[in-house]
Amino acid sequence: MSKNKIEELREKRAEAQLGGGAKGIDAQHKRGKLTARERIDLLLDQGTFEEMDIFVRHQCRDFGIDKQRYYTDGVVTGTGKIEGRPVCVFSQDFTILGGSLSEAYARKITKIMDLAMKNGLPVIGINDSGGARIQEGVLSLAGYADIFLRNTLASGVVPQISAVVGPCAGGAVYSPAITDFIFMVDKISHMFITGPNVIKAVTNEDVTFDELGGAMAHATKSGVSHFTCENEADCFIKIRKLVTYLPSNNMEIAPVYDYEHPEPDLEELNNYVPDNPNKPYDMKELINKIIDPDSFFEIHKEYAENIIVGFARIQGRTIGIVANQPLVLAGVLDLNSSIKGARFVRFCDAFNIPLLVLEDVPGFLPGTDQEWRGVIRHGAKLLYAFCEATVPKITVIIRKAYGGAYDVMNSKHVRGDVNLAWPSAEIAVMGAKGAAEIIFKKDIVNAEDKQAVLDEKISEFTNKFANPYIAAERGFIDDVIEPKDTRKKLIYYFDLIQNKVDYNPRRKHGNIPL
Repeated sequence: MSKNKIEELREKRAEAQLGGGAKGIDAQHKRGKLTARERIDLLLDQGTFEEMDIFVRHQCRDFGIDKQRYYTDGVVTGTGKIEGRPVCVFSQDFTILGGSLSEAYARKITKIMDLAMKNGLPVIGINDSGGARIQEGVLSLAGYADIFLRNTLASGVVPQISAVVGPCAGGAVYSPAITDFIFMVDKISHMFITGPNVIKAVTNEDVTFDELGGAMAHATKSGVSHFTCENEADCFIKIRKLVTYLPSNNMEIAPVYDYEHPEPDLEELNNYVPDNPNKPYDMKELINKIIDPDSFFEIHKEYAENIIVGFARIQGRTIGIVANQPLVLAGVLDLNSSIKGARFVRFCDAFNIPLLVLEDVPGFLPGTDQEWRGVIRHGAKLLYAFCEATVPKITVIIRKAYGGAYDVMNSKHVRGDVNLAWPSAEIAVMGAKGAAEIIFKKDIVNAEDKQAVLDEKISEFTNKFANPYIAAERGFIDDVIEPKDTRKKLIYYFDLIQNKVDYNPRRKHGNIPL
């Protein structure tokens, strides 16, 4: 082969690696953003990226765009490794025509997603695009639909992770929306169906880009985003960490890490729950005491904080945790926490990740706002998710387990495998005060000292029902344990049921109440 041909190849590759050119790269940096290739370098193990389709260019000849035919056509695609494990990746390049999506660009993304599906590899998409390439008309729209289809078919087969590190607007938002986890970076990430200018014209509302679709808006209000990052480096560090908790596909289990630490003395847990049933405590502190040190990786941290979800490890094995948070709304379930919990449970079930439920729930949040916004429908999602899940499932009732929320939070009746309770557990239809006011209404109304009788009846109800033993007598609780033994019991039972096999009825799919 002649030297000239080798030189030609090198020149073309060097041209492609410049994206939209030095001016475009400089403009990207001035916006406070990294380039598509810099992002890939931060995401993947050093030196592992193998690019595909570097020489792809668009074929459009309309509106003078044939004068702007860059190599890669605005998206960098390929494979690489994270902690030594292979992944597929695409990174949109804003320096080329604003990262706008064309027919050729879409084909590159669908090609890498098809490769991921066939080989059981996670897909990580880095989104920074001005949207559809208008000059290509319906071809660009068709390209989006082709990607949406792949996202849907890959759902539950391989993990899909989206980093939004720039604009992501209009129809483009639906690709990240179908994926499993969305990362956004404060101040530079924006997602919305219609932008501030359109909203102003249609509804006369004044709203900024950040207020409408920034990282914090989607983290706290809409729940669209799962992680809020300080900067792009933080974003890719967190994605790398997330991948370590996940299997590569739905036929594998998550990586198991060596664990050689001495077991902690958890005697303090025997006095952890306050004697006053209305006094809150921080469930996150409890989580961190019973899992492997520094292994909790919280998901959806800023959204529906009355429920906690995230990954952790027990003796090096990944588990998913769903826990009520007594510090926020007393840990009550509402429509947002139900949606948050249900989505996480279904992800864990799809990817063979065992579930731990830590329960302290006084019921569902009452009120017209909740009822009219569909708490019945949304609460049913969490119930459905736990009922449907066939992975190993362990519940520990820490304190309150009231009403329908007791059933929902992975009770024995919805196929919980191991259900444990602390002695502080209260399993009842409702709290003692509300129950006493209903059951003993006549006695209280007819009493001279109504408060004294109410207090007496509350005490009577508490002594009879505010404990785990009636449920244990019926076998609804497998054991009542000392709190200090919680980690030891979890290690034993997760090991015992790790090969559990369970099935759902044969069907195309269920009809979860969306």
